[in-house]
Amino acid sequence: MNDLIEKLRESVARLADKEDRNETPVPGLTLYRRLQPTKPSSGMYNPCICLAVQGAKRAVLEGKEYVYDAQHYLITPINLPTVVQVVTASPERPYLGLVLDLDHRTLAELMLESALSHPQTLQPGHAMATGRVTPELLNAFQRLVDLVGKPRDIPILAPIVKREIFYRMLTGDQGVRLRHMVSAGSQGNRIARAIDWLKTNFSEPLRIDELASQVNMSTSTFHHHFRALTAMSPLQYQKWLRLNEARRLMLAENQDASTAAFQVGYESPSQFSREYGRLFGAPPLRDITNLRQIATVET
Repeated sequence: MNDLIEKLRESVARLADKEDRNETPVPGLTLYRRLQPTKPSSGMYNPCICLAVQGAKRAVLEGKEYVYDAQHYLITPINLPTVVQVVTASPERPYLGLVLDLDHRTLAELMLESALSHPQTLQPGHAMATGRVTPELLNAFQRLVDLVGKPRDIPILAPIVKREIFYRMLTGDQGVRLRHMVSAGSQGNRIARAIDWLKTNFSEPLRIDELASQVNMSTSTFHHHFRALTAMSPLQYQKWLRLNEARRLMLAENQDASTAAFQVGYESPSQFSREYGRLFGAPPLRDITNLRQIATVET
C-alpha cells in the first residue's frame, strides 16, 4: 500500500504544478495542491470521489466531520453543501489530492451488468461518507492519472479505467450506500432528483408538496429523507444555493447586494443581508471586501 501511495503521490505532485485547482485533460478528473492549511470555507461537493495522497482534508456536514487522507477516500453521491478545510499541508509537504466526478448513469449500468443488489432502504447517516483506500483502487487511479500525459489514449482508455474505479466503489465498504443513491426508484435516488431540480430552479418559490409529488414521495417522507441525506431541510438547501450564487454574482460580476438578492429570488434585501451574515459571518459588503483583499494578497 505504501509503495502504491508514494507512486501516486509522485505523479500528482508532478502534474499539479500550481496552487489549488489543476484541471486535467481527463474528463471529470481534477488535481489539487495546497501549500498550507486553509480556513474553513463554504463549498459544494458535487457527486464525486476524493483522495488525498499527501496531507489531509476535512469536510463538515451539519457538525459531523469527514476527514480523508492517504488511507481514506471521501465519497459524495449527491450535491452536498459543506464546510471544507485543508487541515494538513506545508511548503515542504503540500496537500496533494485528486477528485473524480461520479457518473450515475455508468454506475447504474455497472450495477445491472454485475447483478449487484438494488437496496431500497435508506442507509443510516448522511449521503457523504469515508471509506478505506484499497490497493485495487490505488492501481486504478494510478492508471487514470497516467493518462494525463497521454492525450491520444484518453478517449479510449479513460472511460474503461473510470468504469473500474466505479466498480471498485460499488463493491467496496461504501458500496451499499452508493448503490442506494443510484438505484432507480430508491429513496436516495428520488432525493437526488429533487436536488437536481433545486439546483436548476433555486431562484423560484419552493413549494415542498409539489416537489415531493414530483419525485413520488409524500411531503413528510420527503422531508425526513431529504434531511437524513443532506443534514438540511429543502428550504435550508435552497437558501444555501441562493446565498452562494449571490456571493458569486457580487464577487465575480460586481453586482451590488440588492441586485444579487433579487436575482437569486429574495424579495427583501434586509432579509437577504441577515441570512447572508449568518452563513458567511459578515454582511455582504464587508464579506466581499474581505474576499477581494485576500485575493489581492494571494496574488
